[in-house]
Amino acid sequence: MRARYPDQAGYVERDGVRLAYEVFGAGDQTILLLPTWSIVHARHWKAQVPYVARHFRVVTFDGRGNGRSDRPKGPKAYTEREFAADALAIMDATGSDRAALVSLSRGALWALLLAAEHPERVTVAAFIGPSVPLAPPNPERAKYPFGDPLDTDEGWAKFNKHYWRKDYRGFLEFFFSQAFGESHSTKQIEDCVGWGLDTTPETLIDTAEAIALSPEDVRDLAARVRCPVLVIHGDEDAIVPHARGAALAERTGGTLVTMQGSGHLPHARDPIRVNLLLRDFLEPDPRPPAGWTRGKSRNKRALFISSPIGLGHAQRDMAIADELRKLHPHLEIDWLAQHPVTEVLRRRGERVHPASTQLASEAAHIDSESAEHDLHCFQAWRRMDEILVANFMVFHDLVREADEPYDLWIGDEAWEIDYYLHENPELKTAAYAWLTDFVGWLPMPDGGKREAYLTADYNAEMIEHIARFPRVRDRAIFVGNPDDIVPDRFGPGLPHVRQWTEAHYDFSGYVTGFDSAAFANREAVRAELGYRPDERVCIVTVGGSGVGGHLLRRVIASFPEAKRRVPELRMVVIAGPRIDPQSLPNAEGLEVRGYVHELYRHLAVCDVAVVQGGLTTTMELTANKRPFLYFPLQHHFEQNFHVRHRLDRYRAGRCMDYRQAPPEVIGAAIVQELGRTVAYRDVENGAARAAARIAELL
Repeated sequence: MRARYPDQAGYVERDGVRLAYEVFGAGDQTILLLPTWSIVHARHWKAQVPYVARHFRVVTFDGRGNGRSDRPKGPKAYTEREFAADALAIMDATGSDRAALVSLSRGALWALLLAAEHPERVTVAAFIGPSVPLAPPNPERAKYPFGDPLDTDEGWAKFNKHYWRKDYRGFLEFFFSQAFGESHSTKQIEDCVGWGLDTTPETLIDTAEAIALSPEDVRDLAARVRCPVLVIHGDEDAIVPHARGAALAERTGGTLVTMQGSGHLPHARDPIRVNLLLRDFLEPDPRPPAGWTRGKSRNKRALFISSPIGLGHAQRDMAIADELRKLHPHLEIDWLAQHPVTEVLRRRGERVHPASTQLASEAAHIDSESAEHDLHCFQAWRRMDEILVANFMVFHDLVREADEPYDLWIGDEAWEIDYYLHENPELKTAAYAWLTDFVGWLPMPDGGKREAYLTADYNAEMIEHIARFPRVRDRAIFVGNPDDIVPDRFGPGLPHVRQWTEAHYDFSGYVTGFDSAAFANREAVRAELGYRPDERVCIVTVGGSGVGGHLLRRVIASFPEAKRRVPELRMVVIAGPRIDPQSLPNAEGLEVRGYVHELYRHLAVCDVAVVQGGLTTTMELTANKRPFLYFPLQHHFEQNFHVRHRLDRYRAGRCMDYRQAPPEVIGAAIVQELGRTVAYRDVENGAARAAARIAELL
């Protein structure tokens, strides 16, 4: 799923070649994100489009040779002037009289042509890793001829048309491993290899043989540029030497920003910094704040970022917020959250920040990644990278542009905030508390060596972040106890998860968000909720996402047999906020409801429950000592490892395998659980303990 979809899309045909374009946002200033070498298409700008389009009108197009644009044959179809003419055609078709140009690598050549030869169409020009022949090339790249057969395919010998025809994927994997010299760049490399496979080696050979501009031509073009210029170049660029970017900045009179430690594609690997550089360049004079309040006159303010995946986080976060207010009665709390969490917050009278509407939906992405009771959580999270970038930029704009600064940021599994603050620690301007109920990505057994490598790599990056920048997290709180942590290592050669977590986290105990004593008079609560004393109530719920539709249907199919065996059985199926209740079957004695506010109260007094394997719902049932069946989603490492380990420790619930549980098996299990006496461990409510540790930061 994309973080932002275009407001307009179409095609332009120029000299028989169809070019696909997209337009995002609105505004007086248009930003044209130019195509680069046809090895990739316009999706390489995915980390820039959502952010830039919130401030400007943005136009992108797939360069000829890749994506949804045509792939004409022959080198003459791919000269620099063809790409520049394509850009003008796109500008005309989208009603863009003038535009700010942003280019990458080889796209610098068509940007130079536009800025020098069509100055009336160009307002400013930003160049990222510009591939311009204004300084010597990388010596390793210059060793091997492109067109001759070689007796080796080691290293840069792969940049050879005969090798491309023999092992095109092998070339892409090598090339992008060089483009991303930064450690922990597996996702960016995978993206680019995938985009490279959208074209063919023959097309790419044509593009490589198409260069027509000489170094003298490029020097002349650079000297003719009169608009403001920004050059961004990594000093560890193994594709285009940093000296070329420096030379372009000098010849155009532009500003050079050297990104130390960055490679050839910093807009993908270091998107936050590149986005901010572009914003400040494109909009150099932001409006001054509306006012200012002296420090001693300010109320204490906190921004609470609540995870949008599931509704249980909102319940515990509000409990922690309530305890914080007891310790700091005048504390103002704003919430940055997404639907359906915002629905829960608003019903409680909490103040949801308006910027919440700008967040890209993580829940919708998770829904789009699911199959029949199957969600590969780790891979879905990896593929959510552009959404995480977009949402961090919303957070950053919020705190950067607030009239009054926040004293404290609290992130409950706000992964984008935590990750990008560690990648950009200079952006931390307030005390920061981090909450999570699991630590460590774990591979699924059928993921093989590749997934084991990837999860270990992600864990290693996190461990390096904490070691290098311990000051980013002023407080890290594990929502649970040390025994709740899985007995695994982060990966080969990495620490044990529990040992490392105990060294870097405080432990609050679990946070249910309610007091179990409130349900001591169970019959009174049942009566209040509309349940009769002579009924055996089964609650079926799958949380706040849309992933659980298949489980709901299968449990519904089990109801007739369970009802036959237990005539007093009443089954209440909670579809939640993202599943249409009308899409589910119904039957006599069965109720299907949509979103139910304070669902935990219904779970507290049911006779049995059937749920997914999410932690918050299962722990609510554990705290109130209710029998329940839980079905971890296939390939969901958190539910299968972290949650199951914790529930086993509490001796809670009955784990079911969806693949081995047809309706008749589920019906029999419901009947069995109805008569079972449970002996779970007690669950403490750690809200006050968590709040006390966070309150120390205010």
